Amino acid sequence: MAGIGIKSFEEFRIGDTATFSKTITDAEITLFAAVSGDHYPLHVDEEYAKTTRFGRRAAHGMLSASLLSTVQGMILQRPGGIYVEQTLHFRRPVFVGDTLTATSEVTELLPEQRRFRCKTTVVNQRGEVVVDGQALLQKDER
Repeated sequence: MAGIGIKSFEEFRIGDTATFSKTITDAEITLFAAVSGDHYPLHVDEEYAKTTRFGRRAAHGMLSASLLSTVQGMILQRPGGIYVEQTLHFRRPVFVGDTLTATSEVTELLPEQRRFRCKTTVVNQRGEVVVDGQALLQKDER
């Protein structure tokens, strides 16, 4: 990943934050359906989607949540580490044209395991939370 620096576990501080923004397109929803195999009609069938509570196609919740993977890599930096767990709460739908910003903020350091917890959020262009949760990351030694 371009722009990822080098950071040891000992350099992490509570409050460290990474963000990533992306505008969701029709093509990305179609590609996500192909990659994931999730062709649920709410995501891929405009006529069906018109009959739902949303009145139009909505992006896959996991597409929105996948932006958290990007920010976890940004916060881990090099030499890297692993994404151990993630809780997710889907709060609002996401539609074509929505610009999402994913954020990960270190909230707890667990030095004995070289792990840390992060508060994770994805908000839309209106600042509304669409996904939130908590992540656990483990930092590699080298």
